[in-house]
Amino acid sequence: MNVLPHTIQSVLEKQGRRDDLLEVILDLGRVPTARYTDGEVVLFEREVIQEDIDGVVERVGDFDADNRAGIARTLHRISAIRNRKGAVVGLTCRVGRAVFGTIAIIDDLIASGNSVLLLGRPGVGKTTMLREAARVLAETKRVVIVDTSNEIAGDGDIPHPAIGRARRMQVALPSLQHEVMIEAVENHNPEVIVIDEIGRELEAMAARTIAERGVQLIATAHGNTLENLLLNPTLSDLVGGIESVTLSDEEARRRGTQKTVLERRAPPTFDVLVEIQDRQRVLVRDDVAQAVDALLRGRPRPDVLRYRDEDGQVRMEQIDWTEDQNGEVDEKAPPAWNTEKTRALVSHRKLKEKRIYAFGIARNRLIRAAQLLHVPVRIVDNLGEAHVLVTSKQYYRKRPHIVLDAESRNIPVYALRASTGAQMESFLIDLFKLSEEEVDPYALAMQETESAIQRVLGGEEQAVDLAPQNSFVRRTQHEMAEKASLASRSHGKEPYRSVRVFRDS
Repeated sequence: MNVLPHTIQSVLEKQGRRDDLLEVILDLGRVPTARYTDGEVVLFEREVIQEDIDGVVERVGDFDADNRAGIARTLHRISAIRNRKGAVVGLTCRVGRAVFGTIAIIDDLIASGNSVLLLGRPGVGKTTMLREAARVLAETKRVVIVDTSNEIAGDGDIPHPAIGRARRMQVALPSLQHEVMIEAVENHNPEVIVIDEIGRELEAMAARTIAERGVQLIATAHGNTLENLLLNPTLSDLVGGIESVTLSDEEARRRGTQKTVLERRAPPTFDVLVEIQDRQRVLVRDDVAQAVDALLRGRPRPDVLRYRDEDGQVRMEQIDWTEDQNGEVDEKAPPAWNTEKTRALVSHRKLKEKRIYAFGIARNRLIRAAQLLHVPVRIVDNLGEAHVLVTSKQYYRKRPHIVLDAESRNIPVYALRASTGAQMESFLIDLFKLSEEEVDPYALAMQETESAIQRVLGGEEQAVDLAPQNSFVRRTQHEMAEKASLASRSHGKEPYRSVRVFRDS
């Protein structure tokens, strides 16, 4: 608060809600805003002037090479936006907090001694979880934090108490992070290395070197999912990397695939991957090698969803795929949208069924991608019934008769780079024109709840039944209804238990 302009300080004091404040945004020529946990608020209508920004910069001090500055012995971070001449014209002032207990949902994974990689979108709580992991591990092990931006242990020479007994090494330049990682191992005899934001190839190579020396790694990386990481040539080595392999005719027939397939190149650097979907829900892949192999071969993935239920208890839910005895998805199984929950999701999004003719690609992977995204797809064997034809670039370049026939009928043709699940999902997202929120079932559930609340508040309906959800999502829906001064109640049996939102008479 003390580094902000006095006018903004006074407005924030009147707003109150300090515990909910996430960021204060100051951009030259725009109104100042504050981001809270439940949305963004305009602080006042006067536009930010250069003196406002210069005053903050003067009180904060120097920015480092990645345009970030901090406040000594705090976890706050001030990030600068500069113009072409190097002058600061925008600031993001993020409130840093040490939140104890954030790793309770994965504490067994952290304590196992395995290397753990955390993924998630910006602001989801990766660094907070990383900081707490360092503190907990430092109670029994020698922990060294490589703190590139001073976000984990705060600014200044004395680290923040939130890291406990862990030691912190600062990094002079972000480009030197990999050198400090190696230096930490060679000079300070750690049992655990904690790293925030592995984003460059040299850092990925340094991480592999550290892991091969028997040191446990706890780190975050840029990306939301395992699929994102595999498609990132810079960071794919963290999970083993991928390469193209040519199979013998016999092996290709045995696998039921093309002769050229994608395989994992090496053992993964990290044993466990945690995709943080929000602060109370994570997707765990506790065997990264197995997960990558399953993804590349189109087999069921060993995913476990962990979340806090309505009572605050940590729950685990195995994500199962429909399998036959050979471990492949049964194409005759009911499609994913043929369930009460998914029909409700599809209806809410107003999606129409797409009939797809699949040529030269794995149908089971296409079906599984549709299951994952909850989109209504039907695979057809007659081109005349199809809305679209999908094939691989390898087949498309050969210009087979079926492709020429589709083009002559003005049927759209999609050519995928490879027959992987990630490519299938990208194709379906494009085909159905899904937004980022629509791809995430949790975000979709939140949208549906907002819509229901507005309909009840507006008097359009007395009560609205939402799509069935797990207990964690239902708890969030109850909280949203309560904030809107509406009543809510769960009804039905698992896995079809859902929330009804209504006006309490």
